Amino acid sequence: MIDWLPSEWTQLSSKYTEDELLTSHYWKTIEKHYASKNRYYHNLTHIYHMLVQAKDITHEIIDYDVFRFAIWYHDIIYKATKKNNETKSAEFAQKSLKLFNFDEKRIKNVVILIKSTQNHDIVLQENNDNAFFLDIDLSILGTDWDIYQTYIKNIRKEYAIYPDFMYKRGRKEAMQHFLKRKSIYFTQLYRDKFEQQARQNIEKEISLL
Repeated sequence: MIDWLPSEWTQLSSKYTEDELLTSHYWKTIEKHYASKNRYYHNLTHIYHMLVQAKDITHEIIDYDVFRFAIWYHDIIYKATKKNNETKSAEFAQKSLKLFNFDEKRIKNVVILIKSTQNHDIVLQENNDNAFFLDIDLSILGTDWDIYQTYIKNIRKEYAIYPDFMYKRGRKEAMQHFLKRKSIYFTQLYRDKFEQQARQNIEKEISLL
């Protein structure tokens, strides 16, 4: 993963700029943000898992580069005490991509994909890219219980500033929101693969809060 991520970033970004210094600078910026203090889940490992899953469904994605740029930047700004992380991340991506030879409409779509993670609802209706993007982001919910346990422990560490009674109340509300939805995942592929396990995991987590 350590070598793969910078290689993946270079491969993508070099398609839109010949400035190797800019590409390198952006990678260092990305690495710095995702490796910052208190990033126990929303870190480069999360980005890695999303990019790997994206590779498996390239045939499903209409604009694969927009999709990948959105993955890279969707959590670049992350503070547990803030409610505007998605907006700030989208703004960060927009500012960065303007220095690339990247079409304005495609930049806008990156911004839309990132902002859609705030409420985890589809905003980009043109194709299924937004649906797959949100499903990949939430794929952790449908993993084996042992992996899920590690995930919820890391999320709790990110919210360590809050006492248990506040965290448990907020976490329960957030997870109940997903259970109330007709389906957690938007695509048939991810519903078939993760839906049942995700609901079992969430119900178990809520019972332990």
